[in-house]
Amino acid sequence: MVYLSVQLFKKIKKPLRNYLKQGFRDSLRIFVSGGAGGHGLPKFGGIGGKGGDVLVEAKEGLTLEHVFKTNKTKRYAAPAGKSASANFILGPPGEDLVFQVPVGVSLVTEWGKKLGEINQDGQKLVIAKGGTGGHAKNGFLGTRGQAYSVTLDLKLIADVGLVGFPNAGKSTFLGAVSQARPKVASYPFTTVKPHLGIIAYDDLRQISVADLPGLIEGAYANRGMGHEFLKHIERTKLLLMIVDINGFQLSHEYPHRSCLETIMLLTKELELYNEDLLKKPSILLVNKMDTTDADKKYVEVKKQLKNFEEFMAKYDENTRPTNMLYFSDIIAMSARESEEDIKKVKHRLRTLLDVMSELENKNEGEDVYGDMKKSMTEKGPVLV
Repeated sequence: MVYLSVQLFKKIKKPLRNYLKQGFRDSLRIFVSGGAGGHGLPKFGGIGGKGGDVLVEAKEGLTLEHVFKTNKTKRYAAPAGKSASANFILGPPGEDLVFQVPVGVSLVTEWGKKLGEINQDGQKLVIAKGGTGGHAKNGFLGTRGQAYSVTLDLKLIADVGLVGFPNAGKSTFLGAVSQARPKVASYPFTTVKPHLGIIAYDDLRQISVADLPGLIEGAYANRGMGHEFLKHIERTKLLLMIVDINGFQLSHEYPHRSCLETIMLLTKELELYNEDLLKKPSILLVNKMDTTDADKKYVEVKKQLKNFEEFMAKYDENTRPTNMLYFSDIIAMSARESEEDIKKVKHRLRTLLDVMSELENKNEGEDVYGDMKKSMTEKGPVLV
């Protein structure tokens, strides 16, 4: 009876949710060690072999999860150089150790020193140098190689980055324009890990879109999902800000923010994290136009956006951004209900990215964004 009771009341472990089982790993800490240099041979003036270096090589299509599973010890040590001998006056060097990591990884030491980043397939980077072989100047004693912990920090590389508060419709939009299937629900934070979708066009052109966990106020200070989200938009070419026409409220403990306030607060969060993000080309999508009185609200939103600085002047300095995020286009849409709206957005995204690419190739170092705005202006007959 006692045994049966123990079994019945035994602590039951709840199964992990799928996203916790699989997860999206965008950071991995490893230990690297360059090989020690071989000893020299004083009697014959022999020089020890140099220790092997530790290098990383970028591999397209690889993930940090794969790197972790390939070597769960997370230790990478290069072989030592051979010592000099009577038969080998010059000791053979140790072989370099090369392992593959995803494209888009930054490497930072435990002291915060950035070793570099690799953004192209096949690119290599030395992250731990091997020790020097023993010779006359160091008493024929080989030195140790560099050894420390290194963090592999992955930032997604995508053409378009979706920016918005939770439940604005980013996941719905991504599912509508691509084959990606992110979780969609009517409550905040349904996106708990980044999703990458590909917009495919009839002529086989492809555009990558990253749907990232929703921001909240204070994200710049790592509140909520904080830097786990914000770091990924640094490598996107274009920002696509999605806002709910009805505004947003995280919970009853927080104030309700109108559509215009969400635009202001999102801009503030981007500015506080990295001012350079406001220089990126961007499009504003006003979503959920299928809801009640959405058309009336949108008329007011467009009116206020024309004098947005006046609108922001009513708010505290801690709330409004110092600089503005200028939108190349403002589109009202219903990501869930209207296929025509989706087609329109896909067309505008392609047009804008094509113009950006053309201008970057032609006018390197010049005011690309200013030229782009001129190129995007619709042309028509002039009334004389």
